[in-house]
Amino acid sequence: MAEVQQVRVQEAVDSMVKSLERENIRKMQGLMFRCSANCCEDSQASMQQVHQCIERCHAPLAQAQALVTLELEKFQDRLARCTMHCNDKAKDSIDAGSKELHVKQQLDSCVTKCVDDHMHLIPTMTKKMKESLISIGK
Repeated sequence: MAEVQQVRVQEAVDSMVKSLERENIRKMQGLMFRCSANCCEDSQASMQQVHQCIERCHAPLAQAQALVTLELEKFQDRLARCTMHCNDKAKDSIDAGSKELHVKQQLDSCVTKCVDDHMHLIPTMTKKMKESLISIGK
């Protein structure tokens, strides 16, 4: 059961990341490469100036990638805390003498609720990241 829930979350997160990459990150990558190429066209610039120019071109993309990574880490941490709470409740039930089958059902139900609750957060998280990526890209 937990594996099924893990697959559900992974597929939803993968879909979100692909959407962000296709609609936002890829455009930023194109801008970064074109900007970097322009830096190299300046025959009067020193090696250090060209390097600094390229770094400036790369900064928005690096910022965007860091933002996506941070948001995904926060999401994973929240989901992990929720599932750890389920595990703690299951352990407490076992310690209190509950039957293993009942505890497993309780654990599965709790984990499913965690996943359901966090799946509902994905659209809002996606919207927030897209807005942030758009503002970084400006």
